[in-house]
Amino acid sequence: MQGTWIEIRVITKSEALEPISGIFYGLDCKGVAIEDPNDILETKEGPLTWDFADINVLEHKGKCAVVKAYFSEEDEIEKIIAYVKEKVEEIRDLGIDVGEGIVENEKIFEEDWANNWKKYYKPTLLGERIVVKPTWEEYIAKENELVIELDPGMAFGTGTHETTRMCVQALERYVNLDSTVFDVGCGTGILAIAAAKLEAKMAIGVDLDPVAVEVAKENVAHNKLENIEVLYGNLVEVISGKADIVVANILAEIVCILTDDVKRVLNDGGYFISSGIIHDRVEMVVSKLEESGFEVLEKNKDGEWNCIVAKLK
Repeated sequence: MQGTWIEIRVITKSEALEPISGIFYGLDCKGVAIEDPNDILETKEGPLTWDFADINVLEHKGKCAVVKAYFSEEDEIEKIIAYVKEKVEEIRDLGIDVGEGIVENEKIFEEDWANNWKKYYKPTLLGERIVVKPTWEEYIAKENELVIELDPGMAFGTGTHETTRMCVQALERYVNLDSTVFDVGCGTGILAIAAAKLEAKMAIGVDLDPVAVEVAKENVAHNKLENIEVLYGNLVEVISGKADIVVANILAEIVCILTDDVKRVLNDGGYFISSGIIHDRVEMVVSKLEESGFEVLEKNKDGEWNCIVAKLK
């Protein structure tokens, strides 16, 4: 798709997604997108496939489902909208819960999707030394700064989120020249790259998403690092050997599930840095860590998020 398009969307319920999508598939639209909160709430893949599967990332915070379709400016938009409204009411009359059943439309510029986000992504100091810099921006490092070249692509975060920032700050405190660091659920690879930049002996990133693995490998190449490796697979199962530090920027529930596996791959006295933990999950994570033989050293807070540093006794 190129140029300007008209997005027509129906605010509905998960139950009605299929028939409402069918309305658009029966028209000459240029694409259909579906936002179903049940993809997160009722995931069948299991919790180990989550990576920031936060309902708040959805446009309507999980309160409704949305079907979006795209048309050219030359299409008879008013007639299409009237037709869609009529069909939505027919679906409602069949006893299917369409929720609000509201039909909205908006002009969409493709440039907004592909490039505009880059305008707001600038070099950012995450800790005392680590600076994350988009590959397309110029930046002159100040004394003692370590610059990470990052191209997150449109599907991944820019590395400036509070949870990432706290992990980077913890890595700055605990990584040394002898450290082997495992980054579980590495995404863009930013935390593994940060560890490597801090001169860890070895940093290994692992992710279940093959796209994330490719993005992370590209970012490693941007940074011209040799003390780092990125692996595809089921978290710690694909990593051999032991680490001095394991960092996991994921979700509280997954941190709890991972804790015993992390314990098995950590050297005695090793550190487990976990983030992505909302306030009301902190004590749950702390309890699990202590139950598994960790001593909690730090509980750090940034906005709505928490990062916990624990040491294996």
